[in-house]
Amino acid sequence: MDESPLGPRSLIDETAALRAGRPAPGEYVDRFLARLEHLDPLIHAFVPEPGRAERLHAQVREAAGRGPLHGAVVGIKDIVHVDGLPTHAGSALPPGVLAGPQAAVVDRLLAAGALVAGKTTTAEFAATAPGPTRNPHHPGHTPGGSSSGSAAAVAAGLVPLAVGTQTVGSVIRPAAYCGVVGFRPTYGRIPTAGVIPNAPSFDTLGVFTADLPSAALAASLVCDDWQAAGPVPRPVLGVPRGPYLERAEPEALRAFEGWLARLEAAGLEVRRVELFPDFAEIARQLQVVNRFELARSHADWFARFGGLYRPETAASIRVGQGVAAEDRTAALHARERLRERVAERTAAEGVDLWLAPSATGGAPEGLHTTGDGVMSLPWSHLGLPALSLPAGRTADGLPLGLQVVGARGRDELLLAQAADPASVLV
Repeated sequence: MDESPLGPRSLIDETAALRAGRPAPGEYVDRFLARLEHLDPLIHAFVPEPGRAERLHAQVREAAGRGPLHGAVVGIKDIVHVDGLPTHAGSALPPGVLAGPQAAVVDRLLAAGALVAGKTTTAEFAATAPGPTRNPHHPGHTPGGSSSGSAAAVAAGLVPLAVGTQTVGSVIRPAAYCGVVGFRPTYGRIPTAGVIPNAPSFDTLGVFTADLPSAALAASLVCDDWQAAGPVPRPVLGVPRGPYLERAEPEALRAFEGWLARLEAAGLEVRRVELFPDFAEIARQLQVVNRFELARSHADWFARFGGLYRPETAASIRVGQGVAAEDRTAALHARERLRERVAERTAAEGVDLWLAPSATGGAPEGLHTTGDGVMSLPWSHLGLPALSLPAGRTADGLPLGLQVVGARGRDELLLAQAADPASVLV
């Protein structure tokens, strides 16, 4: 088992070592606690928890050794309810107000033998007001958000697996900024019961891991009705030309073109296709639905505790309060038409996987923002499964990611076919 002080650790390797008894479960927990004590004061990936050591050792006695995760520690984003741990959601609201039954995704991880390492930090209510987390590669830069702590915890090697959520770009972007794999499945593939909602028409649970095989293992444990993909053909790769792709920064686009050249040199077919010509309107429609639903999700809490909300979150809620229900309905109808057009275009062009930068560029400097999620926006709007694969660095040494997007409901195929481009990017 890799005990390097910084760097992601494979869930596959970690569970294999635990299964072989190297180390024993109690020793493994002690190593995690020592890493946490050493590294987390620098990156703030985890919500502080009194009595963490006692809780984890009690969990070891009850659960370690059962299931495919065999006692591996897992980070859980702090909008996901875990029995025995308060949910703060990155906010100043009383935890008792936010309490709820344990999330289904946590039930599945525990049934697979995981140990809950603790709650990972989040932007307030999984919106835009950043938490305290720093990028493990460059502590003066954001780790991305809103699943900030989950991405940073995996990148720093604190845990081999962490759970996050994505409404627009909150798994794919932080995965890219932190140089790890992020997987956001098809909308609805992981039950969101027990998760504080942001915008229910988009909210999707996802996972962070060190590598693609580990993401596939995690997905098989938490997604509904997972089926092994079996042998798959080499994918035809599509590049969505037009105003969407142009939202990436010049350095990210140059890196992206370099990745495409390497993929073509490796024998993969890349087809450039005009897609999302009305991208500005797509973005507007998503924001209409997102803000409307955010305001409704927080209607009761905001009425009672509005003064405790961060200014950024409060502003978004107030915008949503001004959105008419019929405007949301019209935007959702437009989304259905867009889904049909994109599915038809994908089939007509023979594209298996769409490729794009995972983020507009490297992680921005400072902790006042979690970055721009626009590169995830159309795929999240459509509810399509997506991956972020580590893919090089900027001139300043900041990680970059390659976003790989599959067909709706074909998550298993996405993860299987993504192994081809992933092998080229290593």
